[in-house]
Amino acid sequence: MTDLRTPPVDGGDLFSERARQYALEKPLQRIHILEAGCGWGTGLNLGDRAHVVTGVDMDVPELRAYTCERTDLDSWHLGDLRTVPLPPRSYDVVHASYLIERVPHAEIVLDRFVAALKPGGLLLVRMRDRDTAFGFLDRTLPNRLRPGRRRRRARPGRAPRGAHARVEPDAAGREAGQEAGREPRQDPRQEAAPAPRPLTAPPPAVYDRVASRRGLRWYCTMRGLVVAEEYTSRASLDGLGAGTGPADLLCRLVAVCTRGRLTAAHSDVTLVIRKPENRFARVI
Repeated sequence: MTDLRTPPVDGGDLFSERARQYALEKPLQRIHILEAGCGWGTGLNLGDRAHVVTGVDMDVPELRAYTCERTDLDSWHLGDLRTVPLPPRSYDVVHASYLIERVPHAEIVLDRFVAALKPGGLLLVRMRDRDTAFGFLDRTLPNRLRPGRRRRRARPGRAPRGAHARVEPDAAGREAGQEAGREPRQDPRQEAAPAPRPLTAPPPAVYDRVASRRGLRWYCTMRGLVVAEEYTSRASLDGLGAGTGPADLLCRLVAVCTRGRLTAAHSDVTLVIRKPENRFARVI
């Protein structure tokens, strides 16, 4: 089921806007956010609404360096996303930007995110679409020739506070860290330190079958989730200066050779997904 009654935010952050709208529906609650893929990109902007942010991502050196520099995370875990601690029905919003296409066993990871989401909560997904000409080239060309391989070196990160920065995702975990000798962290939203710069392109993708517009819609149907909004874009192609570049020409060639089955019209897909509150709905 898709509801396209609300248009995207022009010139703004769609996901932050949807998260703020959700927060308005819960005026007396602190909003708990799971930043899935915290080693790349930026988080949501909820304005002055009280919220707690927990980050998770794969344990890769450049992702760890960036995660260590982020001041908007209250806690974070890096490791196998099939096993990192995710308490069930604990998060109001799961924000997964350019994560689903770059993790193996993506369907299992999605199941864990949905299980960690509260009934009525939002799953905000942005990803490179596997079933596009861009996705085809990105997963089949040799690594050095793939579109989007130009990536900034990760900045050297600060040494994490505490052993391996395996921070518990709640206040009790932060108190335990202080007892173990870590300095107490200030409220990240009150710190004056500038936000770290993200990588200029998302990390390499592996493209499990669910990592596509069609695959994610199938997943939502099978899990009883509601796709509230769905948009496509050329963000990854435009990030390469496409339009006149070789990446765009290659994508057009792939589209012609596949008779449009692998489209060159878009490279990315954005979905706002809601977990139903109805206790009789077929959800995780």
